[in-house]
Amino acid sequence: MNHTDIKEPKFSAESMSEVNRIIAQYPAGKQKSAILRVLHMAEKEFGGWLSVASMDYVASLLSIKPIEVYEVASFYSMFNLKPVGKNVLEFCHTGPCAIEGAEKLIEYTCKKLGINSGETTADGQFTIKEVECLGACGYAPMLQLGDIFKEHLTEEKMDALIEELRN
Repeated sequence: MNHTDIKEPKFSAESMSEVNRIIAQYPAGKQKSAILRVLHMAEKEFGGWLSVASMDYVASLLSIKPIEVYEVASFYSMFNLKPVGKNVLEFCHTGPCAIEGAEKLIEYTCKKLGINSGETTADGQFTIKEVECLGACGYAPMLQLGDIFKEHLTEEKMDALIEELRN
């Protein structure tokens, strides 16, 4: 089901049960503590990104103001606030990765895919994001692709990765 056009998102019964279980782990009045976990669930269930409607829905579930959800969702680069491609290439571009050539590698990848950082290819396959430290400084330059880290990257390794993901 494509959730990108949902005006009023609603969790499945199974997910709603999990949301209630998560909220119950916190003292009364402290349900905001569940925000990160519930946002991850919303992103996963509602098309891989957080629309304003889905963030408003999370706010209503946690009995907090929508702005409190927007602040958290926009602070962390792990959340997508617009639709993204099937493969999100999250390049670390902080100190150690930059020293090891991350900026040149990002530029190379953008050129190869025909998009700028923060954009998605027309075929919906790739999104390039620049993120803060991913905690793998000894393996720079590197990127995160879902739960996978790709380390000691070169242009040749990027070519191979993109080809692998296209197939």
